[in-house]
Amino acid sequence: MSSTGTRVLLVLASLVIVIAGLKAASTIIVPLLMALFIAIITTPFMLWLTGKGAPTWAALGLILLVLASFILTVGSLISSSVDQFSTLLPAYENKLRTTITLLSDWAARHQLTGFTGTEFTVVDPKAAARIIGVLVGSVGRIVSDSLLIFFTVVFLLVEASTIPAKIRAILSDPDTTLKRLSEFLSAVKEYLVIKSITSLITGVVVTAWLFFLGVDFAVLWGSIAFFMNFVPYVGSIIAAVPVVFLAFLDAGVQDALLVAAGYVAINLVVGNLIEPRFMGRGLGLSTLVVFVSLIFWGWVFGPVGMFLSAPLTMLVKIALESDPKNRWIAVLLSSGTLRKQ
Repeated sequence: MSSTGTRVLLVLASLVIVIAGLKAASTIIVPLLMALFIAIITTPFMLWLTGKGAPTWAALGLILLVLASFILTVGSLISSSVDQFSTLLPAYENKLRTTITLLSDWAARHQLTGFTGTEFTVVDPKAAARIIGVLVGSVGRIVSDSLLIFFTVVFLLVEASTIPAKIRAILSDPDTTLKRLSEFLSAVKEYLVIKSITSLITGVVVTAWLFFLGVDFAVLWGSIAFFMNFVPYVGSIIAAVPVVFLAFLDAGVQDALLVAAGYVAINLVVGNLIEPRFMGRGLGLSTLVVFVSLIFWGWVFGPVGMFLSAPLTMLVKIALESDPKNRWIAVLLSSGTLRKQ
């Protein structure tokens, strides 16, 4: 076998081993990734505070105080909602079973063309309840790991100021490496900060809209909308479907349509007006890449991997863009042609 073929096989074998390792260690890696993203998002604010003259310890303490307050407040609300929703899942399953029976009888009674009344029975209430339960449970697992995530963020922020000095001491040509690393981190920070702000807007407005309509577990559904907004194209659909579905079971068609209309309006405004205004076009991913990454990271890390799929793929894309040798791969991942450098 040629040396090129051997090299390709070795690379593929290495990828399989790495992916298997990531999947096996997902319970440890997922909280660490969440902590890393939070640290990247909060670092610009800490640097802004220190640039205004605040001592590093004061800036770090303020950020950690805000983060801890947010985790305690929102985490307790989400945790209680997850527990309550889990106990109500059997009741929703029975409601779905009853609704299917009523729809089947109605279709058969009116002898609709093309309907025999048995089409609705293909929906498995237990499977539908299980899918929604898994989605809700994944948010609950993030909350349960909040203490580990918080302390990891603390150590990452403390170490952030010493990393450049360590790189300079290790590398023979630190200036070139630090320049590339700086460009990479700047692009990652810009993407994650803007995406987090727009996702927070989406989550808050969704929660307010559901509160206004009187939908149960509004904070829980708003939290899921926040996480799923990180997934382009399909994230908002995944976040909306269970809420519309349960609103239909609880209150009927009118409320379900109002919930759906609210989700559509919110995501149109945020996704097509607010986000493009600040995000620009340089960070777009191909639609095919979004679907593949959603499936791949979801398989590796479970439902939480769906939340992380777009940020993780963006990290890979930005890293490839910063290296001229691998930039052609970034072009393939992109929704358009990248600018020549």
